[in-house]
Amino acid sequence: MNLTAEKISVTLGGKKILQDVSYKFQSGKRTAIIGPNGAGKSTLLKVLCLLNEKFSGAVTLNGENLRGLGRKNLSKVMAILPQERDAPQDTTVRQLVSFGRFPHRKFLGGSTTEDDAAIKNALELTKLTDFENRQVASLSGGERQRAWLAMTLAQRPKILLLDEPTTYLDIAHQLEVMDIIADVNKKFATTIIMVLHDINHARLYSDDVLIIKDKKIYAAGEPKKILSAQILREVFNVEADIFTNAAGDQIIFPTKRRTSFEHWQI
Repeated sequence: MNLTAEKISVTLGGKKILQDVSYKFQSGKRTAIIGPNGAGKSTLLKVLCLLNEKFSGAVTLNGENLRGLGRKNLSKVMAILPQERDAPQDTTVRQLVSFGRFPHRKFLGGSTTEDDAAIKNALELTKLTDFENRQVASLSGGERQRAWLAMTLAQRPKILLLDEPTTYLDIAHQLEVMDIIADVNKKFATTIIMVLHDINHARLYSDDVLIIKDKKIYAAGEPKKILSAQILREVFNVEADIFTNAAGDQIIFPTKRRTSFEHWQI
């Protein structure tokens, strides 16, 4: 399924957040959206699934405007894991994951065999089968993040949107979540669109990178081609070294923040 943003502009509180952003997200690929804080990354993600409908321009799915699909139909093909989320204190992992099946259920209909299979599969993918009867509130940060991810996977979406999925997690749990996302993409050809802060996660776990700066697309393309020391200097105002690790992957290592007087010529 091809998701396309066409001349998206967003103004909030009289402030322009995005301006004429157009991009075609490739079906079955992983796209990382990166950029400075406040660049409009999360805003774009919310626009793509109509979580924010206050925008001009259009978002289309296989050429059809999302505004005409209806919320339930859209939820059958697209799921989002936002930064802000909450569940009742006594909610179990299985109950939380089952919420992902709501778009597929008939009015007043109960759980079906297909629902049970989707929930079971989501728990297995996120390695939470042994936790299904635990309360979400009792989980560690990494376990809780996997539970919310499992809820989105239970929707069985064709397109999965993730807003900073590794925030507040330690290094091991960050890699665990990123590996699950990569596995879902590989097994089901799910289109992944994710806002990331970690440049190396964007470089290693995405097929395409979209860089947002100054309300617009600053650069886009394959991560190895566009995530350079020069780009980090221009976008994030930092100096960086790039080296190859033991696995043969190129890693970016920011070394220092550039200061304004470094641009002066004497």
